[in-house]
Amino acid sequence: MIGRRLFLATVLAAGLAASPALAETLTVGANVGNVPWEFQDQSGEITGFEVELVKEVAKRLGYDGVDLQNIPFNGLFSAVQSGRIAVAVSSITITQKRLESVSFAQPYYDSDQSLAAKADSGIASTADLKGKTVGVDTGSTGDMYATEREKDWGLTEIRRYEGLNPAMLDLQAGRIDGYVSDIPAVAYYLKDKPTMKVVERLKTGEQYSMMFAKDAELATKANAVLDTLKDEGFIAKLHEKWFGTQPEATTSTVEKLPMPTPKS
Repeated sequence: MIGRRLFLATVLAAGLAASPALAETLTVGANVGNVPWEFQDQSGEITGFEVELVKEVAKRLGYDGVDLQNIPFNGLFSAVQSGRIAVAVSSITITQKRLESVSFAQPYYDSDQSLAAKADSGIASTADLKGKTVGVDTGSTGDMYATEREKDWGLTEIRRYEGLNPAMLDLQAGRIDGYVSDIPAVAYYLKDKPTMKVVERLKTGEQYSMMFAKDAELATKANAVLDTLKDEGFIAKLHEKWFGTQPEATTSTVEKLPMPTPKS
């Protein structure tokens, strides 16, 4: 009887030893459809600048992979705060207001807002928006920018969308007159659509980064990895791949920067 128990114990131990360790994945939230940052390609695979970047960060941190969840932009904030996801990406701008409730790693892209319109609309700048309807992405810095200037621009209405694609479809169809959003995504989307164009760059001095729960240890670890990736030129190569140009040495794509902290 004792021999049988020893035999079974040996078999069980051998089976456990042969079983692979449970894989640990990094849970990432993203507003998929946000070109060229995170979107589905023709084969249905989710790809983009930030998808490649967050996968590399996860790999350097020892994760076995990334579990990417499609979440509307405005839902990313509560998702990281509740622990539903560990990190969020979607060309998220670092702001002092956001730093009160979440943490960011150092920035890796410098940006501005933009106003897009149909090429034959007669709209050349925000000065031409009186009596017009403008679209924005819900909860984005473009939403904040347009809302703050709604009266100054003389807008009839601001319509809010969950992502660039539906807004652009309404712009093309004439259901809105202009679209205010991050200039890199809009410029990338419109590069082969001559009927629409960016008519004005709206200077805001924004910077994008990965977002985490407030004071999360993972944010500090990811920040250190970004230091390494900048040293190696990895992020600069991503910029060249997705935007077709080398980033300037003075931008956050190249220059190592400290983690953002709230101003006291």
